[in-house]
Amino acid sequence: MESQFKKNILITGGAGFIGSHVVRLMVTRYPHYRIVNLDKLTYAGNLANLHDVQEKPNYRFVKADICDPDEVRRVFEEYRIDSVIHLAAESHVDRSITDPLSFARTNVMGTLNLLEAARRTWQPATPHLFYHVSTDEVYGALPFGDALFTEETRYDPHSPYSASKAASDHFVRAYHDTYGLPVVLSNCSNNYGPYQFPEKLIPLFINNIRHNKPLPVYGKGENVRDWLYVEDHARAIDLIFHRGRTGETYNIGGFNEWKNIDLIRVMIKTVDRLLGRKEGESEKLITFVTDRAGHDLRYAIDSTKLKNELGWEPSLQFEERIEKTVRWYLDHQEWLDNVTSGDYQRYYQKMYGN
Repeated sequence: MESQFKKNILITGGAGFIGSHVVRLMVTRYPHYRIVNLDKLTYAGNLANLHDVQEKPNYRFVKADICDPDEVRRVFEEYRIDSVIHLAAESHVDRSITDPLSFARTNVMGTLNLLEAARRTWQPATPHLFYHVSTDEVYGALPFGDALFTEETRYDPHSPYSASKAASDHFVRAYHDTYGLPVVLSNCSNNYGPYQFPEKLIPLFINNIRHNKPLPVYGKGENVRDWLYVEDHARAIDLIFHRGRTGETYNIGGFNEWKNIDLIRVMIKTVDRLLGRKEGESEKLITFVTDRAGHDLRYAIDSTKLKNELGWEPSLQFEERIEKTVRWYLDHQEWLDNVTSGDYQRYYQKMYGN
């Protein structure tokens, strides 16, 4: 069986939100690839996200920490890893403000450990690829208007999270320029969809609306974000992995900008309607709170390069996707309850130890 795999791909953070969608796509679409999912199973990693592929013959799960260089090297050697799709990261801005050191450890040193393992185990004569998945937040903020982030936009991170991701991006490019490591990068806008940990805006607010809990809105809710459906993001990663040019960066955005307050009102109307309530009655739950430190005004990505080179574009209109997303969370209350209660973490402690 081992010799039948054409590629041995390590996907880091594969039990997380975006990672689980990428793992599912790669496992099901490419049965001739072995997909090794490496995840530490922190609060945001949940193996229930992958229940439908866990028994597939080309799927392996490894509980490990990318900050452990010996363990990373062991995984590369044991599974003869020839490609990496690196998604593992601390990603919540609020958490980075209260604990910046953990973001530096995971996002910078963890990435370096992976780069070093690739550099020291890969032979130049055979095909390899280190694909690093990053964020639009490394670019800083945009004013209101027509300006968009492009692949040439100067880095200007404003939070510990975005600073740690910017540093990891620079190290990936440095390994390409210094050591000739074959790399490709992508920077994405805000993702939404099924299996997102409910600290993030969309699942948090869907759950709060359902249970008539306050909807905390930073400032006046004027901040603008470009929203990307997670399955569209996974399709883009698949395309870039297979057809992207080595050494290049590709921006992945939804061409879908919304002010936070307008997005929240769309969610309120959708949840109220699907629950049989009067549309908009949950607007009374909106609670304006003090704005977050270093809160960027606007993010918006120009995905023209990705569209022109690889033919990618978002698959459906936002209103269709947000309704599909709301329905998923309303239909999977048990998953939400398990995540918010932390029961899955106790299970992992029992099964895997530390």
